[in-house]
Amino acid sequence: MTALFGHRPDGSHLLLAALVLASTVALAAMAAVHAWRARRHSNDPPPKDPGTSDPAPDGSVGPADGAGGGSGAGETVLWRMRTTVRDAPGSLAALCLVIARFRIDILTLQTHPLAEGTVDEFLLRAPASLPAQELTGQIEAAGGTATWIERADTHDLVDTPTRVLSLATRTALDAAELPLALRQLLGRCTIHSLPAVSVTGRPTGQSAPVEGVLEETAMRLRDPSGGVISVERPYLPFTPTEFARARALVDLDARLGPRVPRSTDILTLPEGNEITVRRADRSDLAAARAMHDRCSPDTLGLRYHGPVGDADRYLNHLLSPRFGRTLAVQTASGKLVALGHLLWDGDETEVALLVEDDWQRRGIGSELLGRLVQLAEEAGCDSVYAVTQSRNTGMVAAMRALGLPLDYQIEEGTLVITARLSAGAAEPTGAAGATGERTARPSDGRTVRPSGPAEGARR
Repeated sequence: MTALFGHRPDGSHLLLAALVLASTVALAAMAAVHAWRARRHSNDPPPKDPGTSDPAPDGSVGPADGAGGGSGAGETVLWRMRTTVRDAPGSLAALCLVIARFRIDILTLQTHPLAEGTVDEFLLRAPASLPAQELTGQIEAAGGTATWIERADTHDLVDTPTRVLSLATRTALDAAELPLALRQLLGRCTIHSLPAVSVTGRPTGQSAPVEGVLEETAMRLRDPSGGVISVERPYLPFTPTEFARARALVDLDARLGPRVPRSTDILTLPEGNEITVRRADRSDLAAARAMHDRCSPDTLGLRYHGPVGDADRYLNHLLSPRFGRTLAVQTASGKLVALGHLLWDGDETEVALLVEDDWQRRGIGSELLGRLVQLAEEAGCDSVYAVTQSRNTGMVAAMRALGLPLDYQIEEGTLVITARLSAGAAEPTGAAGATGERTARPSDGRTVRPSGPAEGARR
């Protein structure tokens, strides 16, 4: 380099500049290496001598490595833990020292600021042998208060921004997703949609301010379609951060207005008729009322369990995406001949079916029921129930054909059948074809099971 630059008029200056540049690059590289090493080891537990224990924040000694609940080896479990700490320097560090002492990995951490203090929410991977009470006791000793812990699963490994964006996308595509999105956002909670007007047309008095109401373990949000969305979580108070996220989802729903996916499936019945199965909403109200007019009083009575003359009043509620999902069966001429409802009922989920008299015993009811169960599984429901009358053998047969574990409860002629859902339960199974009854062959090759007359559940 000296030979290259030394014989030029400005050679000494160029040589000096080159040396300075080379030194700068070398120093920057060394700094980057040190920074990488520091970041890499910043979350490592502090080193300790074999057979010794780490001191707790209160000076006590915890279990040694490989002994008791603090063993860092072997099987692990996921925990979700939430605790409230003072908003002061070092409060979070004290909790992390306790967590590190038990050889627990912190997978995610969220902070929820309060008027006084901060709620810290952890997702932890802990040794399976560690009792939750031991961990929470040490957290309380380190300054945490109102500590709550429960088992988590792999679905909780998704980071919060990603999960919120996914829920917002689902809500944007389908108005029926809003209650489900709120439940997944807030964890185990009970959600009720309380309409502003009852099915009989009377005001219910249910209302909430635009900004909503937060009351520790309950929140009330104004439903864009009218009425109130009530969310309750008695075991754990809501934080202002959770309330703001829930309100943002409701605001998104309000801006987008009514919407349902418009995908359709075309099925072929045994006699060759084609029918279309699609999502329905309040735009189908007139067609649904016309179908009611064609149904016999016995069919409507099995479905609604009350005065037949009041049947039309329930349609506006049933067809609202806010209260669940509705599937409609439509003929090639566009006539509506069957409806299937999946209704959100707090912590439970109800299925209800109505098939027009002239279209019964063609497998339509069982096809709808299988699709409703699949929607329930996709929504994360643990079970579905149907309420009917004990003489409705068609509904009983359709539920049994699902091939799922069933529970039966009967009182004064009213039968409640609960199906516990499992993987792959959406496809109806059974021996319907062996009974000599007709089956339908959809255009996609699946078999539609035959159903009995006027399957129904309560309103």
